[in-house]
Amino acid sequence: MNYASFFQLWFIALLLSAAYPTGSFQNQNTAPNKPNILFIAVDDLRPELGCYGKSAVISPNIDRLASQGTLFNRAYCQIPVCGASRASLLTGLRPNRSRFLGYDTWADKDAPEALTLPQHFKNNGYYTISNGKIFHHQDDKLESWSELPWRPRNPNSNWRDYVTEAAQRIATDHENGRGPAFEQADVPDTAYFDGKIAAKTIADLQRLKKQDQPFFLAVGFLKPHLPFNAPSRYWDLYDPQNLPKASNPFPPENAPDAAIHNFGELRNYAGIPPEGALSKSIAKLMVHGYYACTSYTDAQIGKLLDTLEELDLADNTIVVLWGDHGWNLEEHGLWCKHCNFETSLRAPLLIKAPGLPAGQRTEALTEFIDIYPTLCDLAQLPEPGYLDGQSLVPILSQPDASGKEYVFSKFFDGFTVKNNRYRYTEWSEDDGEVYARMLYDHHQDSLENVNIVDQPENKEIVRELQKQLRKAYPNDFIN
Repeated sequence: MNYASFFQLWFIALLLSAAYPTGSFQNQNTAPNKPNILFIAVDDLRPELGCYGKSAVISPNIDRLASQGTLFNRAYCQIPVCGASRASLLTGLRPNRSRFLGYDTWADKDAPEALTLPQHFKNNGYYTISNGKIFHHQDDKLESWSELPWRPRNPNSNWRDYVTEAAQRIATDHENGRGPAFEQADVPDTAYFDGKIAAKTIADLQRLKKQDQPFFLAVGFLKPHLPFNAPSRYWDLYDPQNLPKASNPFPPENAPDAAIHNFGELRNYAGIPPEGALSKSIAKLMVHGYYACTSYTDAQIGKLLDTLEELDLADNTIVVLWGDHGWNLEEHGLWCKHCNFETSLRAPLLIKAPGLPAGQRTEALTEFIDIYPTLCDLAQLPEPGYLDGQSLVPILSQPDASGKEYVFSKFFDGFTVKNNRYRYTEWSEDDGEVYARMLYDHHQDSLENVNIVDQPENKEIVRELQKQLRKAYPNDFIN
């Protein structure tokens, strides 16, 4: 090789070394400036948190995340049941009469052609991991992940996560294998599943820190889903005599029968009567258990946030936290979800992203199908063309932005639309025949205690909201 050729090669190498420092010569998809994603799902988490103004709940770590990012005060799931809600969010598609119907939903079956959110990131150079409950079924949409999805197992308990011998014995003897609706034990956090999920995720963060590739790390915590099992120290955070009670433990005035359910999910647990209202003592234990489990999961989230800081990952990691739907704590006389009231449809959504302001709060109407395009936007990835949602980045940049005019949800035959003032719900048969309706004025009746759908002065409001439902679900209404 002559001197001129050598000099040319040396000069090219010098330019490349300046552009790509040692150890970072890689394609654009895996460049160091690509943000990581920590994607936190919390099962049955309603906005009963300090950062949402509920001071009775001890949630310092979720509150910390809110102080670092943007809190969406009016975020709504597409359907108030876990499997369907998750399939909708992760595919970016709305549920309809034939897609994403219940807890047992498979995205693989209902939307086989859909490119899931983690799969889209995987295809664009991200290393994707699923810990805990992300999809309802662990082996749903397996192509989404760089590793097989992981969930904890307890050799001394069934998947319902009991640790005391008494509760395990009750679960073994119970007809459907479910034990008591709540349990507390003087055990470390890792005795229950969510502690194990946090420990696995921390180990993954430490491992991913060493990899020269951005990550999409999804972690799904199980609590505060039933049964309300948590270490006793989280129960001890609360005085059972000072727990808040629902101010409206009765069905709304003029509410149709279709709006009210028998909270069958709860009745599957030992010690819960098969019908009728819960006794005052059991109701108090339910609230206590829900709060204890919320604080337990909050502590696990805090460990993840601490690890991001310790590993110097926080400044280049987008953190998204969402509850898959709301939950009823005796509002309208109901427990669990599975209904079209605000308490089941409204859920927490927090987003912290590098370079965006901290401590923001927005009242913009938001849907969970908006999360998929938002993360694409933040990571500067192209959006799949079929997505039903829209990016929230304009709101993250300007929280006073108006956002959407309408948001939509459904549960089986019940389709519901909300604007800034009203929520309208109607139930109809497949042939389009409407058999029940509700309308609530949230300016006058935020708790949805009086159904005003038949008041003559609301006729035009109902007509407009019906029109919006039919635009949002063009194939689900015949009339």
